[in-house]
Amino acid sequence: MRTRVVNCPRCGAQVEWSSASPWRPFCSQRCKVIDLGAWATERYRVPVEEEPEDPESAPPGAIPEQ
Repeated sequence: MRTRVVNCPRCGAQVEWSSASPWRPFCSQRCKVIDLGAWATERYRVPVEEEPEDPESAPPGAIPEQ
């Protein structure tokens, strides 16, 4: 069975996807912590569409009728 190799999402180094690589998908603890810090400081964000709190003030068609 071939070992899968992925690129570290932080630095791009090749990482073997196996139990021999404890920081996978990262190449090292350093890259893992840098990435975590980026999430903690909100450099990475997951886009969301906020719904208006008052359905009456929403533009027509913004809230599906139930």
